Amino acid sequence: MTKQTVTLLISCPDQRGLVAKFANFIYANGGNIIHADQHTDFEAGLFLTRIEWQLKGFNLPKDVINPAFNAIAQPLNAKWELHFSDTLPRIAIWVSRQDHCLFDLIWRHRAKEFHGEIPLIMSNHPDLQPIVEQFGIDYHYLPITKDNKQEQEAKQLELLHEYKIDLVVLAKYMQIVSADFIEKFPQIINIHHSFLPAFIGANPYHRAFERGVKIIGATAHYATADLDAGPIIEQDVVRVSHRDEVNDLIRKGKDLERIVLARAVRLHLQNRVLVYGNRTVVFE
Repeated sequence: MTKQTVTLLISCPDQRGLVAKFANFIYANGGNIIHADQHTDFEAGLFLTRIEWQLKGFNLPKDVINPAFNAIAQPLNAKWELHFSDTLPRIAIWVSRQDHCLFDLIWRHRAKEFHGEIPLIMSNHPDLQPIVEQFGIDYHYLPITKDNKQEQEAKQLELLHEYKIDLVVLAKYMQIVSADFIEKFPQIINIHHSFLPAFIGANPYHRAFERGVKIIGATAHYATADLDAGPIIEQDVVRVSHRDEVNDLIRKGKDLERIVLARAVRLHLQNRVLVYGNRTVVFE
């Protein structure tokens, strides 16, 4: 879309008249709604919605929209996010030695599939630096051990602030991010094979092969203090058979990881994911 838009993501206790209140705020200020979606979680008693409208013709200046909407949202005990389409989110990709998700994200970014910038890549290994630098992206190698983890995470935070990063993508970053780090920088998307928790630990594809599974998958989720238990953004599966060897499972699993992570990053950058509790609503 070439025209500038504004997107509101809102969650609040469910009650009558919410759609009218939010729509009227936009209409009363000259806005033209181009997308609107909603969901009610009756068990949680929550109303969740995504509303996108054109900035052209809207009577309120950009810096006034947030405080103006606050006057409506605060009495409703609402939580909300306001996003402008002309603001490009800045992404940092974290990797270890595996390159399949990293290269897929870079390729999709260069193909303009993502609404964002990738100015920074960080790794606990130097292996991918020569290749990454060919794309003109800064690469920072920060080796991590149990003895220097806290010190290195402090450096990682410094780099995120220096590069003004909005989102971290763990593209097969084979390190546990501490709860303290996540508390300071919660916008983190992770990808992993969906054998967890059934096949916890090393060599999951080998263990799945030994078990004779018929489906393998991948899951993209937001990172939380609970390892691999954050709100899920995207998942997918593919069938396998008795004819597939371990290498076949690994190959198919890598394909899924690429696709699922790309979908999750795209949905996040399009402001289509609304987190509540440990769940998400994805407005596609």
